[in-house]
Amino acid sequence: MSRLTGASRRLLRYYEEQGLIVPDRGANGYREYDDRYVDRVNQIRGLLDAGLPTRIIKQILPCLDKPRSIHFPDATPEMLALLAAERDRLTERIDVLIRNRDAMSEYLTEVGQCRAPAPGSSHGTPNSPSGVSATS
Repeated sequence: MSRLTGASRRLLRYYEEQGLIVPDRGANGYREYDDRYVDRVNQIRGLLDAGLPTRIIKQILPCLDKPRSIHFPDATPEMLALLAAERDRLTERIDVLIRNRDAMSEYLTEVGQCRAPAPGSSHGTPNSPSGVSATS
């Protein structure tokens, strides 16, 4: 499982301790993961990377496995409010990431235009060191 997901064995044990995954045990006592745990571990890692704490992830993981039409009786108003707040926080982070990505793209485009030699010219551009062209 570690090799398939990129999650260390220690991390997989942590997910198990937190109740996020529950692998079977073989007769020899070794953990046995079926194929569904590859997706589950990747979901957990993605949610953790997004900033969700394991206590919230544990609550929403069942929702990720069930069809959308199923009612969740354990969805308390507090849990729903917490999830809404986390969703809003993630949306804000996504907006910042998009602005940063766009700013980097704009910068790279501008720098690329300043450093690119004029079409058909073998001379360096004003911004290249010592007038050496990028192709020399």
